[in-house]
Amino acid sequence: MSTRPERREMGKALRKEVPRSSHGIWEPSPGRPDPVSLLQEQDRDRLEHLLPIKYGRMLESPFAFLRGSAAVMAVDLASTPVTGLQVQLCGDAHLLNFGVFATPERKLVFDINDFDETYAGPWEWDLKRLAASAFVAGRDNGFGEDVNRKLAETVTTTYRDAMVRLARASTLDVWYFHVEVDRVLEAFERSSGKAGKSARKMVKKARTHTHEQTLEKLTELVDGRRRILNDPPLLVRLSELLTEEQKARMTEQDIEKMWMEYLSSLPEERRLLLSRFRVSDVALRVGGVGSVGTLCLIVLLEGGAKDDALILQLKEAGPSVLEPYVIKRDYGNHARRVVLGQRLMQAASDIFLGWHKGLLTGIQFYWRQLKDMKGSIDVAALDEAGLETYLKVCSVCLARAHARTGDASAISGYIGKGDALSRAIADFAVAYADQTERDYQALVEAAKSGKITAERGI
Repeated sequence: MSTRPERREMGKALRKEVPRSSHGIWEPSPGRPDPVSLLQEQDRDRLEHLLPIKYGRMLESPFAFLRGSAAVMAVDLASTPVTGLQVQLCGDAHLLNFGVFATPERKLVFDINDFDETYAGPWEWDLKRLAASAFVAGRDNGFGEDVNRKLAETVTTTYRDAMVRLARASTLDVWYFHVEVDRVLEAFERSSGKAGKSARKMVKKARTHTHEQTLEKLTELVDGRRRILNDPPLLVRLSELLTEEQKARMTEQDIEKMWMEYLSSLPEERRLLLSRFRVSDVALRVGGVGSVGTLCLIVLLEGGAKDDALILQLKEAGPSVLEPYVIKRDYGNHARRVVLGQRLMQAASDIFLGWHKGLLTGIQFYWRQLKDMKGSIDVAALDEAGLETYLKVCSVCLARAHARTGDASAISGYIGKGDALSRAIADFAVAYADQTERDYQALVEAAKSGKITAERGI
């Protein structure tokens, strides 16, 4: 087994094969697919009546478009230079896919929170997506281009510094490292008063997102029995879905059987805990941006007492947008890929995180709590100092996630101590922000021409 200094030198040697400056080059390939057509390809297996909501949300701004177009950026990243160093990727490291949530010990931490596209692949891809989203977010907030470039550079410099520390840490220290919310609050308080206020608001709101609050907000008592509220089109009880297509794809009986399959994916002590509940009601729920149209259900579970209830969420898992461009891995099924990726990358994961194998319907779902003190910051409300601080925290979490599954010494050796890679990634972010503007405009024109249908404000 090679030593850390040897692996660091190996990473450093990769600069000759893949110069760090090469990461700053972005030009669309001659055969680049039409971005709108790429998005429509994803729609084939989605619920058609929800697609206008997806496009309405993506049309809010270029920033919203970038969030919902991970598939488009995956195609583009596949043509960029890579060192060959592999990690477990988030696959969609957009800056809005980070936030706070509760650990099993009921402590609030900050970390990556979206793993639908997770896959093993080149570490550079996550870094470039985060940096590009930083630049586009700055534009969306009305900051100057020099400020936005600095934000993009901040992503890589913070990632670099964190990776140096992680490369020196023991394997167990890397695995145990996490970002507690108190440290996040302190960082925001130091950056600016406005940023501190936004961070406090995020944490305060997250602390209210308990399962009791979720039950109060999303359920009602009818004839002494608790059931999920009906609030179409964003929340529709399964028994009241109108289309035959939806009923054919999923029934409550299927959910009951899938419940047993899901339980088999959990450790024995979690199975014992959940065996005290029964499935009481199911509803279709719409959330997010890029995932709108995939099946996302919430399940009401009831225990032995009237106030003993819990809501879990299950989301349809399909192929990762990265899959066509990376070395294929055998994850068993797509839902298991999401769960495994989350467990590998997060410092602490939901105790109810699991999957079912799709034996009944062919649809694969992963399961988790709907809201467990989850919260995210209002990026649009951040000033320049606040957004810079937010990006620093995101970048530390990304470096930690990559170090858990990759070679921190080799990655650190490649990046080096200077700003060569930071400047290059910032160059990429500037160019890709312009590409995002063009792709967004293509979606605007598609809506005007009738190629897509969009419903805004939902």
